[in-house]
Amino acid sequence: MTALDRSISSADDADALSELGYTQELHRGIGGYASFASGFSFVSILTTVFALFALGFGLGGPGFFFTWPIVFVCQFCVCLVFAELSGKFPVAGAIYQWSRRLAGNGVGWFAGWFMLIGYIVSVAALAIAMQSVLPSIWSGFQLVGTDTALASVSGATNAIILGSITIALCTVISAMGVAFMGKITVIGVTIEIIGVVLLVVLLFINAERSPAQAVLDTGGHGTGLGYLPGFLASMLMAAYVMYGFDSAAELSEETANPRKTAPKAIVNALLVSFLGGGLMILAALMAAPSLGAPELSADGIAWVITSQLDTWMGRTLLAIVAIAIFSATLAIQASASRVMFSMARDNRLPFGSFLAKVNPRTGTPINTGIVVSALAIAVLLVNLGQAGVFAAITSVSVVIVYIAYLMVTVPALIHRVRGTSLSFGRPVFDLGRWGILVNVIAVVMGTLLMINIAWPRAEVYDPDGTSWFLHYFAIIFVALTLVVGAAAYMRVKDLPGAPVPTDALVRSKRSR
Repeated sequence: MTALDRSISSADDADALSELGYTQELHRGIGGYASFASGFSFVSILTTVFALFALGFGLGGPGFFFTWPIVFVCQFCVCLVFAELSGKFPVAGAIYQWSRRLAGNGVGWFAGWFMLIGYIVSVAALAIAMQSVLPSIWSGFQLVGTDTALASVSGATNAIILGSITIALCTVISAMGVAFMGKITVIGVTIEIIGVVLLVVLLFINAERSPAQAVLDTGGHGTGLGYLPGFLASMLMAAYVMYGFDSAAELSEETANPRKTAPKAIVNALLVSFLGGGLMILAALMAAPSLGAPELSADGIAWVITSQLDTWMGRTLLAIVAIAIFSATLAIQASASRVMFSMARDNRLPFGSFLAKVNPRTGTPINTGIVVSALAIAVLLVNLGQAGVFAAITSVSVVIVYIAYLMVTVPALIHRVRGTSLSFGRPVFDLGRWGILVNVIAVVMGTLLMINIAWPRAEVYDPDGTSWFLHYFAIIFVALTLVVGAAAYMRVKDLPGAPVPTDALVRSKRSR
């Protein structure tokens, strides 16, 4: 594409954004691969599967592998609905913007609020994961004490320091402009994909058993219907991993030709994550020295690597995991800042004019990036001597995001059933006659999955069995988020500023 073609395309994108009610302020510096990279790095299978394999295996044994395709079916249907909307409404703060256009300002605001809370906690959760990787690569990364365990005082303190440094670096990179941030994300994702392929190949080479022997075993968690409770609990692992693919849409106002780019990026991010993550789980189960070893449910894939691979190769893979963690933190921090920017621009947050400022040189909402990072570091501080609380907050952040997803998929289904469709221009990605079926699956399975994640299981929220508060933390946290959100919404709901979201853009369309 020549410079003239890029200029024309950029002008067309700006005109389309203007018709949606906004002026082009953010710089468009994201291409197709960088857009895919933002979604893929958010899911970050090398980070999340690596970290959560032990959880899934511990709750459901080897058979937990089959939760992976089940969760994928649900999330792929959600993904397709989002891809369709991203082609119609390529606006920053995607979930918030789609929800308010589908269901009105009130529902949209809460969708944005839930996404913002979930994103901020996720930034903290990813950044603190550096503690489980960096000290294992080099002891010099243990800046405080000698105990690296997150449950210890020195480990928790060091985790806060490493996490804060990670978040601060991501903030600086994000502030330097979306083009530079995109390059860093692309490098990180490319290295992560190479790492996934390398890990899978090495584990398959060192396989101890066949695929059937690896997955057709409940690991002593019951048989028949008696296995169902353990199987449902182990589904949490896949649910924790397969979300965030919509991150590509959050950067729509900074993406070239987003109507075509964003839908492809969203779909491809989830498809590649599903394939790579599934192979990682299968390869680890096949290569584990023993499926009955307690180390497998305690240390997960890390134990398989140290048992089957040379020390230098294990350190290399850990270094790649650290890069993936950094890339994921950068992607989530950027997504959170765009949600905050989008809501502030509509005058739907306190200090809206301050948060909605865009740096004219970099074309980046620097203020929201700083605020998001400061709040994420504040969440990190909860880990100081309270590892159980931090683990519970991290877990429930996924529940919060899944609720926000339903605030898009449920209104979208209602429009389809009524025979109306939100349309703006010529849709690039359209589900057509499959729309209702895909949307129904997204809503029904999404609701069941959200309930399953939030279910007050002691082994997830209170593994030590010492606190009723932690046991029911998901329900308590969601209720508090609603109450605080309602109080905040009452302060901003009547403020002027947001364009009319619904009636002006809904066009009748008879069901085929």
